Amino acid sequence: MQDDQEGRFAVVINDEEQYSIWPEGRDVPAGWRGVGVSGSREECLAHVEDVWTDQRPLSVRRAG
Repeated sequence: MQDDQEGRFAVVINDEEQYSIWPEGRDVPAGWRGVGVSGSREECLAHVEDVWTDQRPLSVRRAG
């Protein structure tokens, strides 16, 4: 996939509550779902930084 710095992106999350961004308009990969936030790459990364405060996977957080 080409890294489109200027395009629009969507914030996605997986079952382990790990975040990523994905090019808007492309099918989200299996195991991931949108969180309802989209915008520029910078806006999406800023949102992820704000909400993803504990980067341990959910299964690790539950075990601890």
